[in-house]
Amino acid sequence: MTVMPFDTTSGWRNILRAATAEGLRLFFPIAALHTALWPLLWVAGWQLGLPFAHNTLPAHWHAQEMLIGSFGAALLGFLTSALQEWTDTKGFSGRPLLILAGLWTSARLIGLFGIDAAILLGGIFDQIWLVFLVGYAACLGWKKRTMALTGFVLLLATLAIAAGLLRFSMLTDAYDLAERAIRLMQYAFLGLLGLALARISVPITNRVLDPSEETSPYRPHPGRINLAPGLAGLLIAAEFSGFSDAVCGYLVLATGAAFLDRVAEGFIGREGWTFEVAGLWLSSLLAGLGLLLIGLGRIGVDIPTLGGLHLMLMGGLGFGVLQVLSIAGLLHTGQPLGFSRLTRAAILCLLTAVALRVTPEFWPSLILPGGQYGPSALAWAAAFLLWLYAYIPLLWSTTTIDQDRC
Repeated sequence: MTVMPFDTTSGWRNILRAATAEGLRLFFPIAALHTALWPLLWVAGWQLGLPFAHNTLPAHWHAQEMLIGSFGAALLGFLTSALQEWTDTKGFSGRPLLILAGLWTSARLIGLFGIDAAILLGGIFDQIWLVFLVGYAACLGWKKRTMALTGFVLLLATLAIAAGLLRFSMLTDAYDLAERAIRLMQYAFLGLLGLALARISVPITNRVLDPSEETSPYRPHPGRINLAPGLAGLLIAAEFSGFSDAVCGYLVLATGAAFLDRVAEGFIGREGWTFEVAGLWLSSLLAGLGLLLIGLGRIGVDIPTLGGLHLMLMGGLGFGVLQVLSIAGLLHTGQPLGFSRLTRAAILCLLTAVALRVTPEFWPSLILPGGQYGPSALAWAAAFLLWLYAYIPLLWSTTTIDQDRC
């Protein structure tokens, strides 16, 4: 893949038409921009404090903005593009996508400044697009008489409920409820990650092994496909039911083991170390390791679970999101499956960001230049800004609108 220059001579109307031709063309760049800038602004501008958060915890705003904000935008782009392909139906373009983007953006501006007075308003904005995704997936499954989307529907519903619970807990100062809501959001996203990887890994691995696509040399073990998201669903049920920390802790360990089991999907020889394939199993690896650390903490082992949390979210989810953005961004614009140097640099920056954020949790005496969070925030921002620079010329070009899809 070569990086195309961003051509504005075709006019901003044509650029807008290209950007709203399908969901991922609009929401992937928005997700990358939010993911890059919001943590950097929090660290550099306000030192993790928020100017209008007087009665709420910045940590709760941070969790909400990264999960529902950054990863939520990527989810909007992924599902509004992928669901139409999986069900062979007409997707959304133009004004409906702009309305969804407007709702998402309005909630993010509230979250950026931590405006306590607008918690309810931001929650309403988020609930509209979350409920839309639930209804969209459910309607397509009903229309096509298929159960293949049931997992997505249940996990999206969990995400919507948990997002609402977090907003309610922030309004009522219910700290324990907020922590439970955040855990539910994390597990829902891990389940969605597992389902997405199950859909993506097989065709991508086969395309790497046989670029002609005439054969399918890679066939995964059937039991591995839905094991991780299935256990994530069981973990969500336990959290909803109020089971003890020990019970939930063992389920977290089991879910982590299931994600680690997915690493075996990369055992395909030297091709498994290419950036295109390695990023998929590395996402499972980091998510699994983070879950194991969190699970050990919940069953009573004295371990820095905050490091495991960031390993799971920044590493597992963050890496999975960047991989989906990179692969789908190529295939939906008619490009060959091959990451550019900029994309590879973005992947390395993300790995660096995870290491810089997690290492101080296990090595408290380590002093990093720029503080505990500064270097990690810079490397994290660099990863997604590099992706933006490489992919916006592809996604917002009218010449790539009618190219072959994934």
